[in-house]
Amino acid sequence: LDMDHIRVGLVLEDTSPDAQSFANSIIDSRYFDVYIARDRRFFYEDIIRGRIRAIIIIPSYFSAFRENPSRIAPIQVIVDGSEPNTALFAQNYVQGAWANWLQQESISKKIRGLPLVQVEPRFWYNEELESRYFLIPGSLAIIMTLIGTLLTALVVAREWERGTMEALMATPVRIVELLLGKLIPYFILGMISMAMCVAIAVLHYKIPFRGSYLVLGFVSAVFLLSALGVGLLVSTIARTQFVAAQSALAAAFLPSFILSGFIFEISSMEAPIRLITYVISARYFVSSLQTLFLVGNVWQLIISN
Repeated sequence: LDMDHIRVGLVLEDTSPDAQSFANSIIDSRYFDVYIARDRRFFYEDIIRGRIRAIIIIPSYFSAFRENPSRIAPIQVIVDGSEPNTALFAQNYVQGAWANWLQQESISKKIRGLPLVQVEPRFWYNEELESRYFLIPGSLAIIMTLIGTLLTALVVAREWERGTMEALMATPVRIVELLLGKLIPYFILGMISMAMCVAIAVLHYKIPFRGSYLVLGFVSAVFLLSALGVGLLVSTIARTQFVAAQSALAAAFLPSFILSGFIFEISSMEAPIRLITYVISARYFVSSLQTLFLVGNVWQLIISN
């Protein structure tokens, strides 16, 4: 949900030191991949074909904004409106770069009419406001749901479909032993997958982990048992793997994806929908994961979940 390295064209109609200074602030930003030209017409074909997402124009009168900053628009931004989300990001990033440059200039050169005091908000738990910080921990719940429910939903249905269930029922194996034989391997597989996903989230995606790995393992095991239970229930009812897979997706994956708070905020849902979320086990797992990763061992949340 966040974007960087947006491809933009930078038109330098003014080559004064002020214009060069602002151009460098755009070029040095990690949010932009910048292509430079002297004429805006050079980029028209590129923005039509989608090779760039915006054109930032530093006009010939750029330096005049010092004498009359309130009446002259010092820069122009043309964005590709066919992708509104990207266009909004590009516009906001340019505005942020402009505000930051003005602040630096006001300190170093004392530009008239610009305040020296700036309000700087602080955000707790996700200081950079990176969406991956809460999306990736939540996505672990979706992965565990798929492993626990979808794979388990196929195990008994596979026996019915292949005609081996009757042979199993003719053996001395008891029902409990049969169920445990189906559940334990997938429980171990799910816990190994969880460990791998946590390692990738922390080491590759640089997601902070501020809680206890022991608590994470316990919470994951409890959730995995519920996912395995749903999958086994589907597996005993369905007689074919196709029906079992479709039923598992409808009964576990889609509710976990939509109603767990993974992407959509539960508090913003209508009251009847919020009531349904209380029976979705992924709701509690997503909350626990985000708490353990971003905040730590907040027992009031972990125990209640």
